[in-house]
Amino acid sequence: MSMTLGKPGADGLSEAVGELREWQHDGAPMQLHPGDLGWFWRSGADATASAVRTWRRDGRILAIGLLDGPGLLRLTIAPDAQRDEELARQLVEDVTEPERGVLPGGKAYIEAPMGALVHDLLSEDGWNLDEPWRPLRCDLTEPVKESDVRIEVVGPEQAHVFAAVHRAAFDGSRFTDEHWHAMAAGLPYTDARSLMAYNDQRDAVAAVTVWSAGPGRPGLLEPMGVHREHRRLGYGEAITVAAAAALRELGSSSAIVCTPSSNTGAVATYASAGFQPRPEVRDRCRDA
Repeated sequence: MSMTLGKPGADGLSEAVGELREWQHDGAPMQLHPGDLGWFWRSGADATASAVRTWRRDGRILAIGLLDGPGLLRLTIAPDAQRDEELARQLVEDVTEPERGVLPGGKAYIEAPMGALVHDLLSEDGWNLDEPWRPLRCDLTEPVKESDVRIEVVGPEQAHVFAAVHRAAFDGSRFTDEHWHAMAAGLPYTDARSLMAYNDQRDAVAAVTVWSAGPGRPGLLEPMGVHREHRRLGYGEAITVAAAAALRELGSSSAIVCTPSSNTGAVATYASAGFQPRPEVRDRCRDA
């Protein structure tokens, strides 16, 4: 058997997205979701392809990684290969040697499903646990409550408004309407929706994008933000409720989201919208 590390190229992204969809299931650990690739797609298909790594054995993809920023690899593994020793050892070799073209030398982070063997091997190799993140999940087998604010689905003509809310919700954001159009042109957006909430004065006050992985599979919220001038007024809860409802309409079995445990405001907002906390997860960190 042969294990190979590769880049899919723009024309190979559909295979990677398809595998990620197949790997999502209720009860799985928090892991890379097709929506994560969809959100990254705001930088374009070529940039997304350059950031994706695949590990194959005899032609079959067993692991997929997304280089989501300098020194951060978001990695997930096929459900039946999470404890595969050959794969885990290959992953550790590839992420620790810069010449393999996965992670640079120095400080680095790896997100991987908790319980996967690669966590144990990274620990043995000196990778420590980083700060905790809190996944939350909303069961969509039953209808969710209705949002009590006006919600609209974002189309191309509202892209500039969505972008403005995103910039006002996230410090340092440079998101533009061109980014939204690139994201919406991406393959994962076929099963996605962007939503905006409006107040009684018709101001856009919150935005979210939801990503389905297909019927009967968990859907993802990424990202959700409230305009900094309209916080603490219930709009975060309202847009989150609307996001869960949109995923249910798309056939998702559940809605999932993950936020730093230290962001207690976000955790409280998701909980108020009916999301249940799941066990914390931690990345692996290598010091410089």
